[in-house]
Amino acid sequence: MKTFNLPDLGEGLQEAEIVTWHVHEGDHVVAEQPLVSVETEKAVVEIPSPQSGHIDKLRAEEGAIVAVGAPLVDFAEGPRADTGAVVGELEEAAPEKPKPPAAKPPAAAPGHVRAAPAVRAAARERGIDLSAVTGTGPDGAITLADLGPPQTGVPLRGARRAMALNMARAWAEVAHATIHDAVDIDPWPAAPDVTGRMIRALATACRAVPSLNARFDPRGPSLQPMETIDIGIAIDSPDGLFVPVLRDAARLSPADIREKIEAFKDGVARRTLPPDAFRDPTITLSNFGTIAGHHAALIVMPPQVAILGVGRMITRPVRALPLSLSFDHRAVTGGEAARFLRAAMDDLEKPT
Repeated sequence: MKTFNLPDLGEGLQEAEIVTWHVHEGDHVVAEQPLVSVETEKAVVEIPSPQSGHIDKLRAEEGAIVAVGAPLVDFAEGPRADTGAVVGELEEAAPEKPKPPAAKPPAAAPGHVRAAPAVRAAARERGIDLSAVTGTGPDGAITLADLGPPQTGVPLRGARRAMALNMARAWAEVAHATIHDAVDIDPWPAAPDVTGRMIRALATACRAVPSLNARFDPRGPSLQPMETIDIGIAIDSPDGLFVPVLRDAARLSPADIREKIEAFKDGVARRTLPPDAFRDPTITLSNFGTIAGHHAALIVMPPQVAILGVGRMITRPVRALPLSLSFDHRAVTGGEAARFLRAAMDDLEKPT
């Protein structure tokens, strides 16, 4: 038996969800034939077969979460592995003699709880004392049904599960702080490209205060300002939050920015963006105001140190754009954050 494990999918991904198997147990496959499609926090990836051979066993069901390096497929070795390629029939081994029926387990001793390991594990997860449960199985054994219905709830999958884990990790690791303000944009045209202007302003602020376009390493601790401004664009979707990266944003024209943003939205909707599209942002922009909200305390995803949020436009008494700059106070001082926000506001206050 030769086992094929879930390969390293790159980008630091540690697990994937089995979406669709393209083969069945007993199939004969050839190298590079699609085996399975898996969903990571960023994309749906098709994994090819590493070899030609006979599929003996699929080690995970559709919907299962599999860690990188965990068994995925067992390939048969020896004569059985070649049945899909050898002409003629192979001699079958003589059938095994039937085994005698297993002896009936003895009745449980007084005070002893009889339950299978899976039942005991389920009881631990639900906080149930098995000694207080009356078993209805053979010889009084406790079954899963005896534990009662499990708590209801829909398991998080794919991007939503990854978002939950990443947000919890970020909240635990980062010293979050937020500064709010509002910028007067009354001189803007009647129908402005808010996202395009925000990207330009964010790039301007990164050049003015480079310490916010940086990566923080808590092991030093150390701060590494980045040469290029690679802006993560937070995009909402029914499947969860996706943050594709606008590379070298300071060098892009307004038309280039708009074209790439539209491509991001289409790619997120279709789930066609490759994992590389989400790799290594240096700072993030969240335009949550397109839905609702004036200000927000946003979550900084390490090793980034800042995220700029744009709230819903205010039109009384003049047009104003609420801004929320959340930052990692381990890496950024309050003065740096304020100067960064001021630089962004100075750019936004320009008519065009």
